[in-house]
Amino acid sequence: GGARPERRAIAYDSHGVASHMGLLRRFIKVGTTDLLVAELGLYGVRPDLEGLGIAHSVRAMFPILRELSVPFAFGTVRHAMRNHMERYCRDGTANIMTGLRVRSTLPDAHSDLPATRTEDVLVLVVPVDRPMTEWPAGSLIERNGSEL
Repeated sequence: GGARPERRAIAYDSHGVASHMGLLRRFIKVGTTDLLVAELGLYGVRPDLEGLGIAHSVRAMFPILRELSVPFAFGTVRHAMRNHMERYCRDGTANIMTGLRVRSTLPDAHSDLPATRTEDVLVLVVPVDRPMTEWPAGSLIERNGSEL
């Protein structure tokens, strides 16, 4: 089955659900190093609120990230989101990493298809309890499961 979030941040306003983000603690492998992270995913922002969602969602999750004692939060986004992510990362809250490939298990098993997929995506890293200088070197991240 697919990965399921351990925690969720759901923002509401007078019109209903405004945004959503999920979080899942897991070990990933960066190069040859196993690393505990909180994977951030399942981002969703209501279209009339675009431009406000992800930054507020990650900031709202920060106390939870500290409580969970993870060194880093990690997420991936498609290259089309680069400009938006760069604006978000301007204040140093997060870092965009390029040139990395991310391997994930497919959520559905089929005997005639490979069990994994490797993608060229933008990697977002949020330092929580360690500085960014402690993020391991490596050009491949093994998600050790399916994408959140």
